[in-house]
Amino acid sequence: MEPVLVTGAAGGRQGSTGRHLTAQLLGRGVPVRALIHRDDERATVLRALGAEVVVGDLRELAVVRSAVDGVRSAYFTYPVIDGLLDAAGAFAVACRDAGIERVVAVSQLAAGPHALTPRMRQHWVAEQILDWAGIGAIHLRAAVFYENLALIADTGSGASLKLPMGPARTELPLIAAADVARVAAGLLADPQVKADPVLLLTGDVQSIGTAAQTLGRTYRDTDPDTWHSWALEFYGSAHAADHLTKLWEIFRILGEGTGLYQITPAIEQYGGHPPISLAEYAIHRPSH
Repeated sequence: MEPVLVTGAAGGRQGSTGRHLTAQLLGRGVPVRALIHRDDERATVLRALGAEVVVGDLRELAVVRSAVDGVRSAYFTYPVIDGLLDAAGAFAVACRDAGIERVVAVSQLAAGPHALTPRMRQHWVAEQILDWAGIGAIHLRAAVFYENLALIADTGSGASLKLPMGPARTELPLIAAADVARVAAGLLADPQVKADPVLLLTGDVQSIGTAAQTLGRTYRDTDPDTWHSWALEFYGSAHAADHLTKLWEIFRILGEGTGLYQITPAIEQYGGHPPISLAEYAIHRPSH
């Protein structure tokens, strides 16, 4: 059986869908070629699981061409840092030249040409690049990962979750990284499964106040500039700080009871069971 190429397989601080997907595919008996940026202890874990590990920069065409050699399906994800479009371009060209038949790619829920954050607009451009390559791309437009919200909650001071989202009633669409990976696994384990080219993925909808309580915190609204300064230091990336600050602003403006967000059927349809709720995630997540 030909392996599935999984990028982002080492995981990181922003959801780690590639790491989840690697474990899920291997658990199904599907061989995985894991493309990671550096060879560290996470690579050792991937090898122990049974993955073939390739080390290199996803933005480098020669690296991706080597990684896709001998595969027919692949998973594309890129962290919230600079370089998304460089990576998408190299990945698309390499997959097209290798005759890849299906690509599953992570995007963002509100990606579009007129989306309100630069990152969302970049995701839409990345979708176009992958589509133009003719590689059977399916785009998973995912909501805010539970893991990202929990990371902010766990690194704050005291029992507060500080975010510039206005009132505690402000509504937020959420999803578990494991659910995004399960959808990808369903589509990659059997490339004959039919799916729309864009799938919206939301696993839970909560007010930010309720979400904070579920994570064992009390929500506190904070000044956007203050939060941006904190995020710049915490993430070490202006790209991430700018995107997230603008994202919280969008939710703040939309407010409560918008009706814009619904739990989406694609998670159960392709992932095999109903989405994990934030409450379920909170019970099983590692303690800090």
